[in-house]
Amino acid sequence: MTESDHNRVLLVEDTAPLARVYMEYLRSEGYEVEHQETGTLALESLRITPPGALVLDLKLPDMDGLEVLRAARESHPDLPVIVVTAHGSISVAVEAMRDGAFDFLVKPFTAARLIVTVRNALERRRLTRIVAHYRRELDRGSFHAFVGASAPMQTVYRLIESVAPSRASVFLTGESGTGKELAADAIHRCSPRRGHPFIAINCAAIPKDLLESEIFGHVKGAFTGAVGDRAGAARQADGGTLFLDEVCEMPMELQAKILRFVQTGTFQPVGGTQMEKVDVRFISATNRDPLAEVAAGRFREDLYYRLHVVPIHLPPLREREGDVCLIARHFLTDMAAEEGKAFQRLDADAESALMAYDFPGNVRQLQNILRNVVVLNDGTAVTRAMLPEPLRSAAADPASPRQNPQESKASEGLGTVASAPPAGIPASGTPAQAGEIVPLWQLEKQAIQRALALTGDDVPRAAALLEISPSTIYRKLQQWKIKITG
Repeated sequence: MTESDHNRVLLVEDTAPLARVYMEYLRSEGYEVEHQETGTLALESLRITPPGALVLDLKLPDMDGLEVLRAARESHPDLPVIVVTAHGSISVAVEAMRDGAFDFLVKPFTAARLIVTVRNALERRRLTRIVAHYRRELDRGSFHAFVGASAPMQTVYRLIESVAPSRASVFLTGESGTGKELAADAIHRCSPRRGHPFIAINCAAIPKDLLESEIFGHVKGAFTGAVGDRAGAARQADGGTLFLDEVCEMPMELQAKILRFVQTGTFQPVGGTQMEKVDVRFISATNRDPLAEVAAGRFREDLYYRLHVVPIHLPPLREREGDVCLIARHFLTDMAAEEGKAFQRLDADAESALMAYDFPGNVRQLQNILRNVVVLNDGTAVTRAMLPEPLRSAAADPASPRQNPQESKASEGLGTVASAPPAGIPASGTPAQAGEIVPLWQLEKQAIQRALALTGDDVPRAAALLEISPSTIYRKLQQWKIKITG
């Protein structure tokens, strides 16, 4: 709906003098008004050009106004309808409200009453559409090749959509297996360059003495084995996107040439004498800390600032609350079809195991685990027993939940909330008996429950007090629920 459509009101009134008055009221406030005298004409107008709001008299010559209301709401559920009724027909107005009318006006009414009601209706519709838009943006369970609905991934999706239309260089960081190449491909696919090539070069996978030729190409006779001219990635990506994966692995002597290429768009093939010019958008990625590489003298600072224009960090799987099971179900469906297996789901115990594991290899490791399960097992549901170690142990022993780097501070965080020793811990100086010692996981559970109680079940605040990730609390609560109900 355009801004002009939003500002347009359809008035359905069969009494001509009243229609003229209402139209003057609305036009005096800048609204564009279309007038129809019958329900049939009103419905036809709605079909052709939906307005921002409908002002509907319930007494029409050809049909009941309630019929128009119901038809309008069925074809345009978000259209605000203001019904107009005569004094003494309040019961009809109430019925109209039950059928979805936004508000009602009782004749006679003032210009101010009509204008305020229409203004409120249009504003409500505008806000409803804004909320619906952001809900769609925030609730996405997938984005291009990504699967994930967690808050960190919603941030990644929005960053990709924001940066894609520009020419700015993008620098992707994140642990191995977090999907940096998927992000680069998504940026390309969302960009105006999507009709041109996306060329990826893994700087760590190509021998250093061949990397320059892979990027810039070479001419015949440039080195032993160069039996003909060969276009490199730079030429192949002309008009499109060049993705330099693991860019921090690039040798220093090549970094100077890449810097010139980024600055000018020109390069010289290995063994060539002529400069070539291309139009390329640069996306780089690394699983290292690029600033640490600069400080250590392994990566040029000037090249870093040329490539590091818009940074996007891909979160590790352990920080993507709930995404583990979403991704696992996606992989299971695809792999079962590929391998001709009957798997349809993961049972609750298997999902608990996945939630409890740290996944140091991130999504790539999860993918390999699901492939292992599908290839080596049969059935309709993946069970805990089918999972390889160490996932099977993590699921079997809920008293030993997974640890991540943020949880290493948990023992310090316990004292942040509790002023006295938890149950099962003797006071200082008192010899402990074997029966007085409780498992560590129970102490952790007590500390988390106490933090939640003191913060009114505000998980982010409780996590901050305990100096752990909110995802850790969510995961622990799920584990304990499964343990209790299991």
